[in-house]
Amino acid sequence: MIIALLNQKGGVGKTTLALHLAGELASRGKRVTLIDADPQGSALDWSQQRAHEGLPRLFGVVGLARDTLHREAPEFARDADMIVIDGPPRVASLMRSALLAADLALIPVQPSPLDGWASAEMLTLLAEARIYRPQIAARFVLNRCGARTIIARETAETLADHDPPLLASTIGQRVVFADAAQSGRLAREIDERSPAAREIAALVTEIGRLCIERIAP
Repeated sequence: MIIALLNQKGGVGKTTLALHLAGELASRGKRVTLIDADPQGSALDWSQQRAHEGLPRLFGVVGLARDTLHREAPEFARDADMIVIDGPPRVASLMRSALLAADLALIPVQPSPLDGWASAEMLTLLAEARIYRPQIAARFVLNRCGARTIIARETAETLADHDPPLLASTIGQRVVFADAAQSGRLAREIDERSPAAREIAALVTEIGRLCIERIAP
């Protein structure tokens, strides 16, 4: 299974979600490889920081920021149960390649009308990719939100009737995610009982149900 986190807009939290999805899947016994397809290489930086801190390796991280990703990613899938792709912002050719590689495209958005508008180009690329691979599933993920804020509720309501649909699980704006990014750790390693850790666990559970539904006869 290949899951790609993609959005043309930068700063929506793709890398944080990709790392935490990979970590949570690994904690559930999955063999996971994270492909860093962002030329900035933030996931690779996180992995290097983790190694520098002497922390155990949870999953593999490889850099593959090129538009042949859709041909190369399946090679990594031979030795992993799950592939998570941290996609690039703004680079259309890399985005197309990541989409063509994906079984499931997750589109992180923040609770802001601007994020919804910025997703329009992403959806155009998704529609183009489905011409060649109509089986690609896609979902929005509401990220960096305050669950009780009006704008978060309005964004969720707007996306509720959207195609692709919105996942029920949401991820809050949590300080622990920033700490995790700097330290080469995951939120669950810093505090396994934190709201952030619980939200990531719920998100992975929902994605797991979605994957099962897609492969069920």
